[in-house]
Amino acid sequence: MKNRIVKWIDQRFPLTSFVKHELTGYPTPRNLNYWWNFGFLAGFVLVLQVATGIFLAMHYKADIAQSFDSIQHIMRDVNYGWLLRFMHSTGASAFFLVIYIHMARTLYYGSYRMPRELMWWTGQGLLLLLMATAFMGYLLPWGQMSFWGATVITNLFRATPFIGDQVVIWLRGDYTVGDATLTRFFALHYLFPFLIIGAVVVHLVALHTVKSSNPSGINLADKENIPFHPYFTIKDFFGLGIFLIVYCIFVFFLPDSLIEPANNIPANPMQTPNHIVPEWYFLPFYAILRSVPNMVGGVVAMFLSVMMFSFMPYLDRSRIPGGALYRPVFRLQYYLFMIDMLVLGYIGYIPPTSQTILIGQIATFCYFGSFFVVPVISRAEERWLIKRGLPPGVEALMASEAREQIVLPHRRRSGDGL
Repeated sequence: MKNRIVKWIDQRFPLTSFVKHELTGYPTPRNLNYWWNFGFLAGFVLVLQVATGIFLAMHYKADIAQSFDSIQHIMRDVNYGWLLRFMHSTGASAFFLVIYIHMARTLYYGSYRMPRELMWWTGQGLLLLLMATAFMGYLLPWGQMSFWGATVITNLFRATPFIGDQVVIWLRGDYTVGDATLTRFFALHYLFPFLIIGAVVVHLVALHTVKSSNPSGINLADKENIPFHPYFTIKDFFGLGIFLIVYCIFVFFLPDSLIEPANNIPANPMQTPNHIVPEWYFLPFYAILRSVPNMVGGVVAMFLSVMMFSFMPYLDRSRIPGGALYRPVFRLQYYLFMIDMLVLGYIGYIPPTSQTILIGQIATFCYFGSFFVVPVISRAEERWLIKRGLPPGVEALMASEAREQIVLPHRRRSGDGL
């Protein structure tokens, strides 16, 4: 019966060939490590967020007089409502953590380089959609931090040249953050995940067109690839098991650790919190915003801090494969950049003082400087490595075509061998 049903479907839709070509039989480099699991984990968390969000929307009231109470109703009166709410709130943090690790892996191994530029840019578009979705969802509990966070962030759009005030009114639907703002944010927060799903499809099409990268940075021959199933499905599900252990610890034992305590207080437009902070995944960019004394400059710096990643395929001009794996100077610069991100996150979390503002300005300078020094590092390090000799094992990993493109031109110009 099963075979007859599949045959009937295949006569009308290429189901079997699609599954084999795009899923089970998809050729995958055999040397992928567990850092490649996070793309699968991001897809899993997206499905989890959409599912829990749909059920939460069935009981949520997008009204400033009822929204806070509707959250309490979900937590106390709806069967397993507390579980849905904590899974959704924890899932938001888990989503950003997985995406950031996924991006960090891409940066470390240079997976953004030719011919994967479009795949990298579609991933950046996904990040922007995710940030917008998270920002609009943060207002929905209508707590103190939600209200004042939305007030501060929407007010930043006044920096838009010529039409700043009109843009702010259009975003809020009113002159202040109120019922109209909550209603439209709820509608958009419900819509955007489906746009993200569409963007994920585009991202996967780009991935399957240029094929997956691998730690060596070399496009392996067909004989070096293996089917995605069962080899990497088992690996992905093992990573999923580890992820679910950590995720469930936060859902069942530490759910409030990821919720700002001020958000358990109903929004009060007449009482400003002592310190307004966004969620942890926005803290580095918030610190960059605060480090610039001028509001317009701060908004521009914050926007550029997100968009700078899109320029990496053109900033990193090194032809040495493997990203930071075989490039010691670039690897050091990568680690310093990660430390700088942590410093910015901490500065964005604590209340501003003259000392923290100075540290934030230095960290912001280092943040943008990390991008601007990449072209210099990539070219200088490439010449140094070719002259000194590539690290042991690199030449053995390089395919004949890659060796022609990377090593031989330097031999012709300089006469130096490896």
